[in-house]
Amino acid sequence: MHLTRRTLISVSLSITLALASSATAFAASPAPAKGEHGMVVTAQHLATDVGVEVLKRGGNAIDAAVAVGYALAVVYPNAGNIGGGGFMTVRMKDGRTTFIDFRERAPLAATRTMYLDKAGNPVKGASLDGYLAVGVPGSVAGFEMVREKYGTLSRQDLIAPAIAFARDGFVLNQGDAASFADSASRLAKDPAAAAIFLKKDGKPYGMGEKLVQPDLAASLSAISEKGPDAFYKGAIADAIVRASGAKGGILAKEDFEQYAVRELKPVTCSYRGYEIVSSPPPSSGGAIICEILNVIEGYPMSYLGAGSAETVHVMVEAMRRAYVDRNSALGDPDFVDNPVSKLLDKGYAKEIRDRIDPFRAGVSKDLMPKGFGESTETTHYSIIDDEGNAVAVTYTLNGSYGAGVVADGTGILLNNEMDDFTQKPGVPNLYGLVQGEANAIQPKKTPLSSMSPTIVTRNGKPFMIIGSPGGSRIITITLEAIVNVIDHGMDIQQAIDAPRIHHQWLPDTIYVERFGLSPDTLKLLAGMGYHLDISEKSWGQAAGILVGGKSLAEIEKGGGARYNGAMDSRAASGAAQGY
Repeated sequence: MHLTRRTLISVSLSITLALASSATAFAASPAPAKGEHGMVVTAQHLATDVGVEVLKRGGNAIDAAVAVGYALAVVYPNAGNIGGGGFMTVRMKDGRTTFIDFRERAPLAATRTMYLDKAGNPVKGASLDGYLAVGVPGSVAGFEMVREKYGTLSRQDLIAPAIAFARDGFVLNQGDAASFADSASRLAKDPAAAAIFLKKDGKPYGMGEKLVQPDLAASLSAISEKGPDAFYKGAIADAIVRASGAKGGILAKEDFEQYAVRELKPVTCSYRGYEIVSSPPPSSGGAIICEILNVIEGYPMSYLGAGSAETVHVMVEAMRRAYVDRNSALGDPDFVDNPVSKLLDKGYAKEIRDRIDPFRAGVSKDLMPKGFGESTETTHYSIIDDEGNAVAVTYTLNGSYGAGVVADGTGILLNNEMDDFTQKPGVPNLYGLVQGEANAIQPKKTPLSSMSPTIVTRNGKPFMIIGSPGGSRIITITLEAIVNVIDHGMDIQQAIDAPRIHHQWLPDTIYVERFGLSPDTLKLLAGMGYHLDISEKSWGQAAGILVGGKSLAEIEKGGGARYNGAMDSRAASGAAQGY
């Protein structure tokens, strides 16, 4: 049997041989970056530099997070944004924690059937391409709110590096150029986007070439001078609304004027003596990570071993049941009564464990809830400063380069976040998630997200900062990094680089990164009744920091570097840098 991209497999001798012959393809992870006074980990090295310089100038982690957010909007345009939105988990040096929701909202004119045809079926591409796919952006409002409340430096200081990169340009490395090449045909469909990201001959910019974005520099300069009003009440909003109206969208000026950031209480839970601080609804991330951790806490994960059939079985069955809850019960807390307390209850986790057959795979269709009728191009960054203030930020345009559109004169790529809503119960979205009524489209509602910016503490002190892009797989990527450090003894770089598995209830499949499991393990899992999908492509670009040492063993011995940063080796342009 020949293994092709995303091939559903049953184990056979030929698969065993194919995997075994390539098992040496993985190299050892590099050593984590080290720092004594601060650490910044982002998916684009220039943005990392910006964050470190802010810390060196005396800014705190919140200041650095704002500066990095604006810089990524320029140097990482496939996911960095001011035309999208996201989440920020903050832990201050005194132990206070908070969560900032600056996610996109549905326009006032949005309806639950806006992406369905007359027969009630989804219209292909309607929630992904063009202005009808755009939710009201929240990044600018979010950055300014958190800066004013928790930062120390001026808005002008923090936006200045981004303005310089947009005005003067930056040189593309191999990863930057590859991203443009992959999306060139899509960007070419919108004249304003093509004018920025493609050369005059229609070809994408290549490695070593400079990308200059004067319109974006002007928009950023206006925000620097006038604050969020420049984006939500001035010429920028006018231009986006005008383009939306001319090209089939429904955005109105009132959508921008009424946008408001929410500050919420994070989701918290304990795992083997560690406290997990993560994202509450409208993100599913924190609750579902905690639900899965509560289930697997009842198993000797360290003894079972990383990558064993027993470990995969336990994790998959916990994931399967948690994603049923995620996809059917959770939504925007302003519209839905989320059963978070139940999902966090360790008694509920025991009920789940009691239903897991130790020898056989579960069956997803048997877990269909009663009454049930997101691209990898998000980005995450993690920051900690000299005083111990810690910030985890995940923000997104949803798909790569969002909706692929730019309003003339703004230079701002707009999101296609409306696809994260339930278009029709039972119909998969961009990430294959099959979701329910709790996430149906309503005006001013925030779509359910998987983004999981997470801070882990131990004995009242920061221990780990972690998060990742990856659509529906964000939750399991973040989860596995935590388990790899706490249960399997990996250092922070190894924990992030380790091959991943994923299960999201429907489809009833274990997704496995190529070479992620041994042939023997695959054979055992198939014998238990699992369907396995081996992907030639990796997923996620996690960014993590471990405090006190590169691994749990080094922390317990003492003497390790204070801050240890790791950018996923899957990220071609990312960097971890300490000082």
